[in-house]
Amino acid sequence: MNKKTAIIAGGGQSLGEALCHRLAEENYQIIVVDINKENAHKVATDVANNFNVPTLSIKCDVTKEDEVRELVNQTKEKFTTIDLLVYNAGIAVSKKINSFEVNDWDKTVDVNLKGYFLCAREVSKVMIEQGFGNIIQINSKSGKVGSKHNSAYSASKFGGVGLTQSLALDLAEHNIRVNSIMPGNLLDSPMFQSLIPQYAAKLEIKEDEVLDVYKNKVPLKRGCTYDDIANAVIFYASEKASYMTGQTINVTGGQVMH
Repeated sequence: MNKKTAIIAGGGQSLGEALCHRLAEENYQIIVVDINKENAHKVATDVANNFNVPTLSIKCDVTKEDEVRELVNQTKEKFTTIDLLVYNAGIAVSKKINSFEVNDWDKTVDVNLKGYFLCAREVSKVMIEQGFGNIIQINSKSGKVGSKHNSAYSASKFGGVGLTQSLALDLAEHNIRVNSIMPGNLLDSPMFQSLIPQYAAKLEIKEDEVLDVYKNKVPLKRGCTYDDIANAVIFYASEKASYMTGQTINVTGGQVMH
């Protein structure tokens, strides 16, 4: 049986790295895409050694049209087909709206939304030609509810929901499904950890109290884990989800329920 091929954009660290490993467990060939060349290479090497699957690492700025085209060309040249795109690239800047700088806005929207658009557009060209495919965006609970001091992040993630639904409508006739996953707070992730000083200031509490505050917002009283997200990715990518497209699954421990 031919192995399936998965591109993981933003695959060079944290959640993206975990998704590369999990998809390799499912016998996917893995293309690790990251703006950091060394990180992408390291993850691709680790996956190849640990799971004995073919891998490819590609340095790519997902906001640059020519670089995204090249990453798809390299993937097609090596693996012929593209079964799955997981768009996991993302950034967050936390500032109150009256001090939010336009450069931070542009950078956040570019990575979180424009990059998703470019990767999905270029991959869809291959998937339309081959007559099948699967696109999964790693979104956020902030794509369902507004987020204090995170206006650019939340706006870009809300935009991602609209893009996911629109892509699903465009691509359904080509046997290509498009869905989003809405994680809760990944409390152990580098992104969340980097924001703790800003969140402490926002909440007017000590930095070492931030994690407990965020856990207590969740009915299941814990943060989201990489495994929680990987489980949803594997489900979406499988035939068990063959009747699902244009959907947004919450993986939030009950914090967001719509």
